[in-house]
Amino acid sequence: MSGVRWLYTTLLFLLIPFILLRLVWRGRRQPGYLHHVAERFGHYREAPPDGVLIWLHTVSVGETRAAEPLVKALRIAYPNHRILLTHMTPTGRETSEQLFGSSVLRCYLPYDLPFAVAAFLRHFRPTLGALLETELWPNLIHCCHTRDVPLFLVNARLSERSTRGYGRVGSLTRDALRALAGIGAQTEADAARLRTLGAHVITVTGNLKFDRGPSSQDLELGATFRTWIGGQRTVFVAASTREGEESLILDATQSAPIDLLTIVVPRHPQRFDEVAKQLERRGIAYQRRSAATAIDPATRVWLGDSMGELFAYYAASDIAFVGGSLLPLGGQNLLEACAVGRPVLIGPHSFNFAEATRLAVAAGAAIEVADGSELGSTIGELLSDPARRLRMGEAGIALMREHQGATQRTLALLHIDESYAGRS
Repeated sequence: MSGVRWLYTTLLFLLIPFILLRLVWRGRRQPGYLHHVAERFGHYREAPPDGVLIWLHTVSVGETRAAEPLVKALRIAYPNHRILLTHMTPTGRETSEQLFGSSVLRCYLPYDLPFAVAAFLRHFRPTLGALLETELWPNLIHCCHTRDVPLFLVNARLSERSTRGYGRVGSLTRDALRALAGIGAQTEADAARLRTLGAHVITVTGNLKFDRGPSSQDLELGATFRTWIGGQRTVFVAASTREGEESLILDATQSAPIDLLTIVVPRHPQRFDEVAKQLERRGIAYQRRSAATAIDPATRVWLGDSMGELFAYYAASDIAFVGGSLLPLGGQNLLEACAVGRPVLIGPHSFNFAEATRLAVAAGAAIEVADGSELGSTIGELLSDPARRLRMGEAGIALMREHQGATQRTLALLHIDESYAGRS
């Protein structure tokens, strides 16, 4: 073990008590963090799975959704292989259950402790693994490399901020990147940043999120939502909102027409009740999605307290705002709104989705607003211009079609070979 990785591993061992305390702390708001704790240390109740297994690590909700077209393509291309999805958050695991049900295996990826990752590899014996987006775990990557388990980084994105962070532990990052079997970067800019950190086997495969669109069930649910809302009301959806943004959004819609319904969908389920209390403090008439009832004409806000229904919310809306972007939080995926053909508004802080945002704005599918005040004025402009809303929605659909193909390019990068099976 190199000196830097030894220091990294020693620090992880010292942090174990604090890691467990953090699980307990987070479990107070999200009980899912208190379930399956043994998996985080490489212990599993179920017997080892039979057959050849392909493993994808999708840390949380966004990565799991992004993996959907790849999982579907793998199941078609390799019908005799089993697929394992690993996660780090309960919401990622729940999203996997919603999207794939029992058609895939799932568990938590263990913490990056040598004994835990070795136990994980012994138990599941994957023929091949792929980490999605920006997941670099030095001990896991080293263990896969020494056991001849090809491990890829796919749909890889790396912001300038993350590049600086990884650069502070340069040799650890470089060794991890060079032990990977290959890297599929979203863009040339991502590839360039990865090269500055020491990666050298990189293919630009594109963004899997361009390949993901609404299912017929999503659109049917959106039509149901629209029926509950009533056909005459105009609908603005603020999706994937983060802490501190809801107040800005509510301020922005204060001067909107009385028949506007604002749908607020918090990014994290543990915040549903928090947002409800904020609405009550403001005296805003609201209803919850979980009540599954028609929307009263006097209701000003519909609280989207559900998981896995973003496509349906977008389908029921006339204008969409994508959260995590009014405050310096990095933004969320605006391509889901584009895929449904809705005009998109996004704040100035979208560095985690910089390229997708740039493309959407350049195509005329999205408008970047500077703050909550400009968000309010832009909503007003779009409400009074249905033709512009239509053009933006059509531009979003065209953008999605233009940039599709990452799934097949990623599938080619993985070059799955059954001869890998059993080497771990």
